Amino acid sequence: MPESITVTIPAALRPQVEGSESVTAEGDTIGGVLDALKAQYPSFGDKLFPNGGEQMNRSINVYVNEEDIRFLENMDTKVTARDQVDIILAIAGG
Repeated sequence: MPESITVTIPAALRPQVEGSESVTAEGDTIGGVLDALKAQYPSFGDKLFPNGGEQMNRSINVYVNEEDIRFLENMDTKVTARDQVDIILAIAGG
């Protein structure tokens, strides 16, 4: 049964989640949690997955317990209520 997962939201994306620093959604994988958040906050989903696509915005990273999901199991990364899930905006520069 999916657990309620708390996800921290960066300041730049908080307007899409009613100004909240963190939100909760049910899921047992990161993909499931993000799908639930997209349904709950459609404009947030549009920022994460531009143009309704399956591919996550390249400037957005998701971490579980301070590990980038790209180095874990990506969207299939398992999560529980005890995990720390953070959405981080990538910073580019030169």
